[in-house]
Amino acid sequence: MHLKAPAKLNLHLRVGRRGPDGFHPVLTWMCSIGLFDEMDMAWTDGPPGLFCDDPALPVDESNLVVRAMLAFSRMAPRLRPLSVHLRKHIPAGAGLGGGSSDAARALLGLDAMHQTGLSRQQLAELAAGLGSDVPFFLHLPCAVCRGRGQIVQPVAAPRPRWAVLILPGFAMPTARVYGRFDELGLGEDQALQEPLAWTEWSALQAEPLLARLVNDLEPAAFSLAPDLGRIHQQAQRILARPVRMSGSGSSLFTLYDGAAEASLAARMVQERQAVGALAVQLAPDFRDDLDAPARKS
Repeated sequence: MHLKAPAKLNLHLRVGRRGPDGFHPVLTWMCSIGLFDEMDMAWTDGPPGLFCDDPALPVDESNLVVRAMLAFSRMAPRLRPLSVHLRKHIPAGAGLGGGSSDAARALLGLDAMHQTGLSRQQLAELAAGLGSDVPFFLHLPCAVCRGRGQIVQPVAAPRPRWAVLILPGFAMPTARVYGRFDELGLGEDQALQEPLAWTEWSALQAEPLLARLVNDLEPAAFSLAPDLGRIHQQAQRILARPVRMSGSGSSLFTLYDGAAEASLAARMVQERQAVGALAVQLAPDFRDDLDAPARKS
């Protein structure tokens, strides 16, 4: 079974203060983008497990795909042995949710191959136990997520369907970004309760929408990595529009209404900043062996 796992952008991210459980409550609007990891699942008579084309990526229980396989096996015992071959295209430590997307797609693939018929709620419970971003990837292409990410409300895709993705080329450790967030005394729980008109926001063109988008983790990330802050400021000057960070970084993005202007902007960033940049589609339709096109909530 061939699977495609899309990356995501946090278009809007508000973060509250750390709770007694050690986690920060969030309110985030997430959207899938046209950048994919790929996985091939197959029955095997040889050693089961995860194999990856990136030698730097662990394939033990620290990998979310392996953890997804183990969690699924506890819910559906007596499974046939499988091998999973993962090809990475989504950079790690970039705030794009590659590992979470891989895990969610693996859960769906395991359910389909074993014909276990788990309900969406059962899969969502497994996903929530794996990581904060994993539940979102069961509700593609766009959703508002609350709590620790496990409360997912599918919403309309934004009217602007193109983004320029800026890839600085280094990872941002999520735990360190949240640690600096706490050190700086950031986070307002009140911001998580603000009533936001997601339908109205989704209908806006790129520039008025960008003016409303926020990422509360940017000050912490830029404090930890001043180079990232400089790339952010330079990109805003070059493109003459707001640039936001996705998740805890390091990737940055801005939105465009059309493919041509997004492609031109990506070339400008590459030429003037000497960092990676590409134009990607927001909320893309895509096909893999789960269904055609890939199923949505």
